Amino acid sequence: MATSTIAALLPLFLAGPLAAAALAAMLPWKIARIALAFVVPVVGFSAGLSLMIYHWNHPAIAENVGGYAAGIAIPFASDSFSSLMITMTSIVCLVSVWFATAVGEMNARFYPALVCMLMGGVYGAMSTADLFNLFVCIEVMLLPSYALLAMTGTLQRLRSGRLFVLVNLITSAVLVIGVTLTYATAGTSNLPALASAARGNGPVVVTGGLILLALAIKAGLFPVHTWLPRTYPNTSPAVMALFSGLHTKVAFYAIFRIYAVMFGLDDRWSWLILVICVAAMLVGSWAGLGERTMRSVLAYQMVNGMPFMLVGLAFVGHDPRRMLAAGVFYAVHHMTVIASLALSIGSIEETYGTGRLQRLSGLMRRDPLVAAVFVAGALSIVGLPPFSGVIGKLGVVMAVASDYSVKSWIVLAAIVIAGMGALLSMLRLWREVFWGKPMNPQYVDRQLAVPVRFILPSAVMALMSAGLLVGAGPAISATNHAADSLLNVKAYQSAVLGDDAVGVANTGGAGLTGDSHDPAEVPEDKIVHHDDEGEHAAGDDHATDHNAAGTGHHADSHQRQASAMIAGTTGGQE
Repeated sequence: MATSTIAALLPLFLAGPLAAAALAAMLPWKIARIALAFVVPVVGFSAGLSLMIYHWNHPAIAENVGGYAAGIAIPFASDSFSSLMITMTSIVCLVSVWFATAVGEMNARFYPALVCMLMGGVYGAMSTADLFNLFVCIEVMLLPSYALLAMTGTLQRLRSGRLFVLVNLITSAVLVIGVTLTYATAGTSNLPALASAARGNGPVVVTGGLILLALAIKAGLFPVHTWLPRTYPNTSPAVMALFSGLHTKVAFYAIFRIYAVMFGLDDRWSWLILVICVAAMLVGSWAGLGERTMRSVLAYQMVNGMPFMLVGLAFVGHDPRRMLAAGVFYAVHHMTVIASLALSIGSIEETYGTGRLQRLSGLMRRDPLVAAVFVAGALSIVGLPPFSGVIGKLGVVMAVASDYSVKSWIVLAAIVIAGMGALLSMLRLWREVFWGKPMNPQYVDRQLAVPVRFILPSAVMALMSAGLLVGAGPAISATNHAADSLLNVKAYQSAVLGDDAVGVANTGGAGLTGDSHDPAEVPEDKIVHHDDEGEHAAGDDHATDHNAAGTGHHADSHQRQASAMIAGTTGGQE
């Protein structure tokens, strides 16, 4: 299939699920509605995986909707990073829908339509190349989330839904203010046109900082994390698994993309990033010891996971490719494991009617399969073999340790302390819920046990976690390609803006209008090259070829672009 044809299909990532949502809302047949909820993530997985294979040997591609000129059109773009995240979010959605069907939640009239709409927002956020459209897609993702969170109508879930709505409305306001001020300052919200605009440009740094702040809140990053442990555990188990793999990971994707493109991986913010991530590790790992329900403990492990994904941004001045790849791999691992744990805990709640630690005991003898699946997830979240956690944490540790600085020692110490907290949290769950004496037969039927159909989705994700360890070579290669695509900003620009960009404002010596700092142009002495089964070295050569091609392309087109730039912007002098 031709590149132009593939690019022309990218808007379907947003349009397809929204059309499915509308159809699911109208269809009178329950089986058809449920089928649509499965079709959307299956098609999304297939499309994402196909794009991953395509981008293995091809740079970024893009489609400007409506035939408008680049720079003012609605752009959809795809590269190795976005296609990998689309693939993973589709898997999490699929197993969550599977679990919701098994426990009967999908019987609700509008549940399938809400899931389809949610996925439309997720796919759109991960494929758009415009900051304003990122905001729009996040709102499309949030609207069905409000309904899903409070769907059962219980008082506790309605209260949690109220808090969820309040926090996200405020956060969305901060996000749209940041996007608006970026447009007012730089004259564009097109992300490739803003390449490196936040390096040395104070106003753009401030507006970009507002955007990153809003995304940090949505990611549940310390110190703006407290809403997450108070809302997610009060949803249904299927919805919590869905949210854990989608909401926070969309925020992670956007943070990585914006910091790589708009901020040019500026290492001047390394200490701020480090302090936030270290504090988040410590709080997330140890705070769960004071919780009284299984999912509340798990919610803090979600808070604990985000800084492991982002801490590499504090060291991008040393070896950006390695740092980004480590963060992406940890995100893949974390999506897999949290979904497994959320669904295994959910199967217990759906069977016994509670997730409170003091009301559960002795499940190891009563439900050995559930206990085995939980142990697999617990070992992985702590970072012990034979599951993906050992590769995820080892990748972060090795990347950080290669810096040989005071910062690296601080982070390594925090990782050790956080690992102890996570281990104790998981041991507490095991001791309280799975160990101990059998539950009182006066209150719990001796024959009551978790049905196999409840635990199968969680078991599949646990096996996937083990597969990420067994198949570590291809998984690491995929995350390395994702890191390469983040660094290859020139290819991203070329795909989205092409030769006929208009409405591209002067950003004060950044981006397309001046001598920009491109992350792909990191000095050779700052890059540590790796050669894992020949894949890493090949990836470096591949990225270099793309950078060279992009450089030549833009050198030829600068004169054409200059005539279309908006004069008199506040970003800098022409």
